[in-house]
Amino acid sequence: MAGVMTALPGERKRVCYFFDSDIANHHYGSGHPMKPHRIKMTHSLTMNYGLYKRMEIFRAKPATRKEMAQFHTDEYVELLARITPDNMEAYAREQAKFNVGDDCPVFDGLFEYCSISAGGSMEGAARLSRDKCDIAINWAGGLHHAKKAEASGFCYINDIVLGILELLRYHSRVLYVDIDVHHGDGVEEAFYTTDRVMTCSFHKFGEFFPGTGELRDIGHGKGKHYSVNFPLRDGITDENYRSVFEPVISKIMEFYRPSAVVLQCGSDSLSGDRLGSFNLSMRGHANCVSFIKSFGLPLLLLGGGGYTIRNVSRAWAYETGLAAGMELGSEIPMNEYYEYFGPTYRLDVPATNMEDLNTREYLEKIKAQVFENLRHTAHAPSVQSHSTPTMPIDLDDDVDEDLDDPEERKPQRLMDAMVEKDNEFEDSDDEGQGVGPRKDRQSHANGDSNGKPSTTPAPVPATEAVPSMPTEQDGPAEAQADTSVAMADA
Repeated sequence: MAGVMTALPGERKRVCYFFDSDIANHHYGSGHPMKPHRIKMTHSLTMNYGLYKRMEIFRAKPATRKEMAQFHTDEYVELLARITPDNMEAYAREQAKFNVGDDCPVFDGLFEYCSISAGGSMEGAARLSRDKCDIAINWAGGLHHAKKAEASGFCYINDIVLGILELLRYHSRVLYVDIDVHHGDGVEEAFYTTDRVMTCSFHKFGEFFPGTGELRDIGHGKGKHYSVNFPLRDGITDENYRSVFEPVISKIMEFYRPSAVVLQCGSDSLSGDRLGSFNLSMRGHANCVSFIKSFGLPLLLLGGGGYTIRNVSRAWAYETGLAAGMELGSEIPMNEYYEYFGPTYRLDVPATNMEDLNTREYLEKIKAQVFENLRHTAHAPSVQSHSTPTMPIDLDDDVDEDLDDPEERKPQRLMDAMVEKDNEFEDSDDEGQGVGPRKDRQSHANGDSNGKPSTTPAPVPATEAVPSMPTEQDGPAEAQADTSVAMADA
């Protein structure tokens, strides 16, 4: 029996939801706080509420090494692909170099786990850019600590950076918002010197991992003032969190005017988390999703931290419902993990009587300084001087790039594709079906969120040669087209 849901007022959004049941087969090790099993718990709860009727559900194609190397170094990706618990002794030197071990342990299927996480975020971003949905959800993503050549904070591959790079192919400005209790250091570092991406992180600061994200960290060079950090203290409540989150995001929207948003919904900021120290209720956390959604921009929702897994699945299921325009009832429906939600068997995660160390004066002082930093940003910064990231996720092509001759500088496949075909600019077969005809909807390939011509270079059609990119990786894109429905665990 499906759980009770209530339709929310407002326009219904087209939601793409990504889930791969294999994610639950991976385990960081006994005693480790990160439990990939929480993704399957979230999925079970979501499906048993009946939300599958309100969304399109996909199993994304796992990301390849070449796609990961758009951000990460080849040597680092190669290590993740090769290392196993059986051979890890032979890679002791590489483990020390790339910080693999301890908090980021080696376990069976490590690379597959990374591929699933990154694949969902990249394909979600691609579908947003192609106007195939309004909101894309990948709760297996949001691993915001991973660096270019370093594992960190339980994160190996930074799926968020890879997703944002995909969005930048079509969007001139992307906003990244992080509500995890930990600072989103890996994403901030990746875009610290560019104005194409503004990062905004609300997090605990002061003798707390990763130790970065103070108020004065605002970016560098062309990216100066495009990194926003709001350091918080223990015990912040729903009311105080809302009093800073909504004004700061509103001001960013006013000054920066992004055309797409990525929201990392780390649920370790919930009350009662094993590693977190905030006091947000489920509804206080979910208010951030509702507020970001209210701006009507293409939205990529990702997971992140969260170590009390019964509360993680509650919050993410509820936020999936909000994205799909439904409010889930408080009584949890029967599902395969029903016993986890005892003794109350209720959906809500209530706040506690924990002391809030964030005084009104402190929050107002930080907010005033954030506003002052934002005042120095140029309204809607120009993008003419920036190169467009390459290797798009092509949802319709299924070319096996492994057949290309590695000794050939430009594979014949790409040379053949340079010939303009008669149907080059026709709609693909699946467009115009489902919610409504695509021709009547906005395309982010042709303009920004206000319908104005975009200053970003036009996206590369699937059949044209891909230009060289400003990173270390050259080569054609691998198709990202597997969208088989992941309903087996519903």
